[in-house]
Amino acid sequence: MFRSPEFWVAVALVIFLAIAWKMGAFKTLLAGLDNRSRRIQAELDEAKRLREEASRVLADYTARREAADREANAIVATAREEAERVAQEAHDRLTEFVKRRTAAAEQKIAQAETAAAQQVRAAAAEAAVKISETVLRDQMKTGGADALMARSLGEARAKLHA
Repeated sequence: MFRSPEFWVAVALVIFLAIAWKMGAFKTLLAGLDNRSRRIQAELDEAKRLREEASRVLADYTARREAADREANAIVATAREEAERVAQEAHDRLTEFVKRRTAAAEQKIAQAETAAAQQVRAAAAEAAVKISETVLRDQMKTGGADALMARSLGEARAKLHA
């Protein structure tokens, strides 16, 4: 037993552990492990705090994004309504313009018809006067008839042009 190397290794180990215990190595070792445990717990607490903060930031950005989406949708809807209103106003103005132009054109056509009718009447009256003059001249070859005819033609012209 005293000759086996395993026995002496066990004795040396017991002596080493007794010296280490007397010197306070176990307390230092336990204090180091406790410090490491506290440091790890502090890091875990910090990680938890950071995670919660990140969750709050994410929720804030999500809410802002949703608000921005709602605002963008409202802007698009407003723009669409405005475009429809502008298109309707343009259509109404164009319709009114076409109505005014049509009325003006119809009025010009009516004036042109009236003027043409007056010109036709004047031409017809002139032709009738000339034909009457020719017929009366042929029928009356005397000198008194010429004066009567000139006076009658003057009156007829005055009445037709009036």
